[in-house]
Amino acid sequence: MFKKVLVANRGEIAVRIIRTLKEMGIASVAIYSTADKDSLHVQLADEAIAVGGPKPKDSYLHMKNILTAALLTGAEAIHPGYGFLSENALFAEMVGEVGIKWIGPRPETIDLMGNKSNAREEMRQAGVPIIPGSDGFIRDFDEAKAVADKIGYPLLLKAAGGGGGKGMRFVYHEDELSEKFDSAQNEARGAVGDDHMYVEKVMENVRHIEMQLIRDDNGHVIYFPERNCSLQRNNQKVIEESPATGMTPAMREHLGEIVTKAAQAITYENTGTIEFLQDKDGNFYFMEMNTRLQVEHPVTEMVTNLDLIKLQVMVAAGYDLPLTQDEVEVDGHSIEVRLTAEQPAKHFAPSAGTIDFVFLPTGGPGIRLDAPLYDGYKVQPFYDSMIGKLIVKGKTREEALIKMRRVVDEIVIQGVETSRDFQKALLDDPHVQSGDFDTRYLENEFLPQWMATLSDSE
Repeated sequence: MFKKVLVANRGEIAVRIIRTLKEMGIASVAIYSTADKDSLHVQLADEAIAVGGPKPKDSYLHMKNILTAALLTGAEAIHPGYGFLSENALFAEMVGEVGIKWIGPRPETIDLMGNKSNAREEMRQAGVPIIPGSDGFIRDFDEAKAVADKIGYPLLLKAAGGGGGKGMRFVYHEDELSEKFDSAQNEARGAVGDDHMYVEKVMENVRHIEMQLIRDDNGHVIYFPERNCSLQRNNQKVIEESPATGMTPAMREHLGEIVTKAAQAITYENTGTIEFLQDKDGNFYFMEMNTRLQVEHPVTEMVTNLDLIKLQVMVAAGYDLPLTQDEVEVDGHSIEVRLTAEQPAKHFAPSAGTIDFVFLPTGGPGIRLDAPLYDGYKVQPFYDSMIGKLIVKGKTREEALIKMRRVVDEIVIQGVETSRDFQKALLDDPHVQSGDFDTRYLENEFLPQWMATLSDSE
């Protein structure tokens, strides 16, 4: 087993990883930007080393500085968390070249699945159902129009190398295609330096269902209960839960067979998540694969009573998975709410500053809070707006919802604006409570109505 691991991240995920390393008896090394020198992950780690200035490109995205930090501290492995360099094939390759273990899949796998068009083709060849769309890349409007004429509208333009909604545009009519193609391609070029695009048919009235898996070096694969991540804004998940409503054991097993087939086809290593769209008839269509730990992994941990980061570290260290598929059970229902430092009433503008007071309601069974917050914590303007995750577990979905509404109601954060009231209203929504929502519900129906109530109250 590793004796020392460097955590190449910040915020709540860095805190989360460091805590598991401590429980495993592994020394942890935190990296930090000059803006984060007083952050919780820095205080909790056994060692901490500065890697650059406040801007991500100068610190958390600075590959040479992070590798130097790992070598100087004698780290044997690097855990990238999510975001930043977690899906950067070049960095994963550099880590291996200096004799340090990458806690994640091989660089070539990251590269393969990170390109959405190549991933679609790989899954198609593996027999995984894919969404109708372009075969391979498209580089200009004429190619996009040819695909659109074939599959029809509405359709979705996507950056082949993008993520997090960058380079993504919905096109509902032919007269929108030219302008939106140029806009999406320019955004992709600026965000990821790659203007290759592809086209997918927009599947309406669908749910975003994903399934996490882990595979060891000897080819053993385990899949975990599915997650419903359909509540989204700007293609970013807002609330996640597991298991998904309406999923039967037979449907779960069928989806598990699909992800297992996919993992074996690309000889995947470590953990990853395959995301699907599920239509109203219950059919699943491959959307993309994330070759890293997901933000929403805690709901999976809650319903399986497993530590996914511990499994990641064990597999990276060369150990076989310590359990079989038959031992993975669904115990209750879990919901996660993402807490962000934003101003929902002002179109979700970011909010930075110092937290003067924070109360996190940690009492009671089945309650977990993954957050780096404390009185005096500085919410920086340089990074993602998520400042924590609230996770609960109940025997049933109804019990979990009641518990989450209580937790969100109790939380107090002063000094910055947060998404608390927005999340509270979302949890109170009848469609959310019944589970009757699709991927467009939050933006198309809930949000306009909620914003209107804010205007009426002014």
